[in-house]
Amino acid sequence: MRVRITVVVAGALLVAGLAAVEAANARINPMVTLLESKQAVFGLYVPSARAGGAGRQGPPGGANGAPAAPATPPPAPKTPAERAKETLAQASSDFIFDGSMEGGVDKGLPGYTEILTALLDGGLLVKTPTPHLSHSLVVKMQEIGTDFPKATEAIGKQLNAGVTTIMFVGTESAAEVEAGLKAMRFKSKGGTRDESSVGNAPKVWGLTDADYKKKADLWPLNKDGELVNWSIVESKEGLKHVREIAAVKGIGVLWPGAGTLRGVMSDPKLGADGKPEIGANGRPVMVPNPVAWEAAIQQVLSACKEFNVPCGFPSNTPEDMEMRYKQGFRVFVASWGDSGFKMVDHGMEVSGRKK
Repeated sequence: MRVRITVVVAGALLVAGLAAVEAANARINPMVTLLESKQAVFGLYVPSARAGGAGRQGPPGGANGAPAAPATPPPAPKTPAERAKETLAQASSDFIFDGSMEGGVDKGLPGYTEILTALLDGGLLVKTPTPHLSHSLVVKMQEIGTDFPKATEAIGKQLNAGVTTIMFVGTESAAEVEAGLKAMRFKSKGGTRDESSVGNAPKVWGLTDADYKKKADLWPLNKDGELVNWSIVESKEGLKHVREIAAVKGIGVLWPGAGTLRGVMSDPKLGADGKPEIGANGRPVMVPNPVAWEAAIQQVLSACKEFNVPCGFPSNTPEDMEMRYKQGFRVFVASWGDSGFKMVDHGMEVSGRKK
């Protein structure tokens, strides 16, 4: 009898384990699984199309006045297919981050669509056991500001392209974030997104239009949702309202805009007379204030902890990532290249994750 009970229990545990794996695979967006299980997340920017700098120049002249050796031509720019192959080869990376639309969705969307098509051709969509993406698709959104109808239209275009995660840049108020989150949700789910047309998104996700509309909702507001929002605070005005922003329900990850904040938290350089030095552009010369910069980063992290929102950080080295991980940051992005690859691999080790 004892043997039979043991076998039954073991069988039940096996079934439960398989069910958990199946549930994870059922997610279109792998980032949701990681965030809801409170695991660290690591990703990379999509590689640049640039293949390198100018070609190597030959010597200035040959012996005895012989003609100079011809310059080595620069490498050809990488094709979308080449960039997609490189991107997907980084299996440890959880997401693919593209920032080309920060300056305007209409301006950046054609290029993004081109690389996304190449990613799909390269195997981004995994069709078994259930359709899911090998990497989450993260893009930046142009600043929302106060023109909410314009922002709603732009966010809808990004979602219709098939992305899973949108970062709101330069957020400075709770109202701005709330408007953006509503734009990520269909009107039938309490948002402002138009569902009369969903573009190419169902194809990217491997779903019918009807199934896409069921799954394309905002996590964690909808525990079954597949869309994730990132919001970034990168100005003094945003820092002033960071607690109000962090308190908005629906933000998946909150970020300090470390690069921008470094410039924001700068002071005028003073001359020997105690007055600000003026540069060639007619403006004061600014010097970074590392103490104020770090305080701004910690202010965002503190708000994340207070309102139980995962906090993200752009770390380009393993050492910086480990330091920030110990502080409490849990989502990391790095630039494409060896240091970024090492950051991701080291992050997996430090956080105890396996992939």
